[in-house]
Amino acid sequence: MITLGKALNHGLRRALENDPKVVIMGEDVGKLGGVFRITDGLQKDFGEDRVIDTPLAEAGIVGTAVGLAIRGYRPVCEIQFDGFVFPAYNQIVAQVAKMHFRSGGAVRLPITIRIPYGGGIGAVEHHSESPEAYFAHTPGLKVVTCSNPADAYTMIQQAVASDDPVIFFEPKRRYWEKGEVDLDSPLAGAFPLHAARVTRPGTDATLLAYGPMVKVALDAATAAAEDGRNLEVIDVRSLSPIDYPVIFDSVRRTGRAVVVHEAPGNGGLGAEIAARVTEECFYSLEAPVLRVTGYDTPYPAARLEEEYLPDLDRVLDAVDRSFGW
Repeated sequence: MITLGKALNHGLRRALENDPKVVIMGEDVGKLGGVFRITDGLQKDFGEDRVIDTPLAEAGIVGTAVGLAIRGYRPVCEIQFDGFVFPAYNQIVAQVAKMHFRSGGAVRLPITIRIPYGGGIGAVEHHSESPEAYFAHTPGLKVVTCSNPADAYTMIQQAVASDDPVIFFEPKRRYWEKGEVDLDSPLAGAFPLHAARVTRPGTDATLLAYGPMVKVALDAATAAAEDGRNLEVIDVRSLSPIDYPVIFDSVRRTGRAVVVHEAPGNGGLGAEIAARVTEECFYSLEAPVLRVTGYDTPYPAARLEEEYLPDLDRVLDAVDRSFGW
């Protein structure tokens, strides 16, 4: 049993071992091992040329990664906190996302950008955000998020090995949660990076969640079972592209769907998923697709974040409303 954070550390270590062109770069990733210690010990074992402490300049980190990728490297950039990614936003959406298309396929940018995201740790302003929709909206970027240690270990390796740029969201409040991880399992044959997973089979309604909200959805399904409702839980995992066939198959069987995410509802991933499910599964739906999300406000101060974050009660309320139609 290891934590999600330690699983990421092992995955990054394996990526560094497997490919000498992999380099890790970011603020305090070297000697300190990262603010969440995700890169702990890597600079000591692989050297300062491969695990690089950068200046406090996110645009510079990603811009440098673009140049390294063009020269054949596989940079892994750490954005220290989710709210710090915005100075690098121009580099990501204007260069990282578009270089392959702009060059007619001649240039690839195999860059992985790691972003701890979400709330639940009592952080100060700009340290708790859920910006995934900005990047999932941008063609040319792959966007994924893990929810448990086993996925963290394999998904980070798959992201680094991908020839496409990958935005890798890490649910920071799950860093310390433990799970079984097979550290000896080969990457070949692992569950695909861009596939959704049914984490709890069910028959009565489908809960769709990703990242930090998967645990909330699973807890809600456990609670609902006490009332005789058998809820299916799907970990979406990949936010761009989204594995819609798995989602459609589930909703066609259950007839109901509730999408759960921490980001604000307006323009969020839940809206896109709800629209696609409605388009493709209309004649199977027994009720409208419902969403449980963060509120359409700036992320609140730490003392209010428990009021902001979707919780078990809000998810169960949505399930009740779905059955009330």
